[in-house]
Amino acid sequence: MKIFKKVLSLLFLIIFSQSCFAADSFTETKKNIKVLYNTNKLKEAYQLISQVEEELRDAELWLIAANITQDYGRDLDAIYLLQKSISTDPKYYKAYYNLGNIYLRDKKFNSAIHNYKKCIKYNYKFAYAWYNLGNAYFELEDYSRAKNAYKKAISIRNNDPDFYYNLALVYKKENKTKQAQKILNTYNSLKENENIN
Repeated sequence: MKIFKKVLSLLFLIIFSQSCFAADSFTETKKNIKVLYNTNKLKEAYQLISQVEEELRDAELWLIAANITQDYGRDLDAIYLLQKSISTDPKYYKAYYNLGNIYLRDKKFNSAIHNYKKCIKYNYKFAYAWYNLGNAYFELEDYSRAKNAYKKAISIRNNDPDFYYNLALVYKKENKTKQAQKILNTYNSLKENENIN
C-alpha cells in the first residue's frame, strides 16, 4: 500500500510538472505572438499561432489570427476565427466588436448592431462600440438611436472629434441646425487641439 501511494504521488508530481511546463511554454509562445503581431510581423505571428494546438488557443489568440486574416483581405476566414474566439470565451467583448466592424463595413447593419450590443454588454464603457453602434443605426436612418449611441460614446470619451462630428450629422438630419452647429463647434475645437499637439 505504501509503494502504491508513493507511485501515485510520483505520478501526480510528474503530471503536475508537465502541465506547469506546458502552461509556461504556452505563456511564452503567446507573448512571442503578441510581440510579432504588435511589431507588424503578421506572417510570423500567424505561423506561430498555427503551431499552437486549437484546443490550447484562448480567445485572444483566435482574435489575433482573425485580425491577421482580415488584414490579408480574408473576411470570411476572419468571421470564422472571431466566432472561434467567442466560443472559447463568450464574454470576450473584443471579438464581438471586430465582428461588428466587419458587418458594418459589409453593410449588414442588423448583424453589426447585434455584435456591438454584445460587446457593450460585456464592456459597457467601450466608447468605440457605442460610436459604431451609432454608425450602424445612422445607416439604417434610425437617428434617435444613433444620437443616443453617439451621446453615450461622448459621455465615456469626450475628446474624440469623430463622435461629435457624427452627432452633428444626426442633428442635421433631424433639421436641428442650432444643435448641429453647437456640436460642430466642439468638433472643430477638438480638431484644432489635435493639430496643435
